[in-house]
Amino acid sequence: MNTFSSIHLARSRHTPLRSEPSRLILESLPPEQGIYIPKIVSKPLKKGQGFKFGVFGGIHGDEEAGTLAIQELIQWAAEKPEELHDYELHFFPICNPTGRNLGIRYNQNGLDLNREFWSGSIEPEIIYLESELRREQYDGIIALHADDDSDGCYGFVRGALLSEHLLEPALKAASDELPRNVLPIIDGFLASQGIIKEGYNGILSAPPEQQVKPLEIVFETPALAPMYQQVNATVVAVKTILAEYRQLQAYAPNL
Repeated sequence: MNTFSSIHLARSRHTPLRSEPSRLILESLPPEQGIYIPKIVSKPLKKGQGFKFGVFGGIHGDEEAGTLAIQELIQWAAEKPEELHDYELHFFPICNPTGRNLGIRYNQNGLDLNREFWSGSIEPEIIYLESELRREQYDGIIALHADDDSDGCYGFVRGALLSEHLLEPALKAASDELPRNVLPIIDGFLASQGIIKEGYNGILSAPPEQQVKPLEIVFETPALAPMYQQVNATVVAVKTILAEYRQLQAYAPNL
């Protein structure tokens, strides 16, 4: 069964996916201005007792690897829920549906949506995603991208200090599929072993007023690499981030 087939066909507020209706659901609102952004939620085994993460892909319409990786992660959540028993994962596989349909980076209005957050944008995609970010107050935010100027994987970290300590093992795990970008300057920013601590204004991120700052990671694959390698590297990176976060939370009381 193709997971995205059920995503595209479903339009109810809570639509069960596969055999775990209480743990994997599609949340959808009536499309605004003809734009439909799917959100798939994997619930923890015990209600209200899971680390809440948002995983976002396709904010640039021509970066397919993140969208395909999220499709695989959704399938993983459906088929092996026991591996995610202590997580509540919110998957947003297609954050820029008009750009994806047109095969371009920008949305249908010619705007780079990843420069529009928290600036009073009236773009419907931004209004919806900002409302979700405000409402959910995530513990962690993972945004998936691809860079056609990079020869290897790298990432940006923001927010909680844990971010850097989670990105490092994720890049290491991903290197089984694709090399790490180790240049001292990546995308115009100072980098150390593929980790950048600065970033652009207006990117998808936690609300400025959120009091408990989440960890925030942007994971980038080299867009010119074979798609299957980009997808595999992204999937293993996200799984590593989740596993490492769980371990760090377990150690925290003893620190």
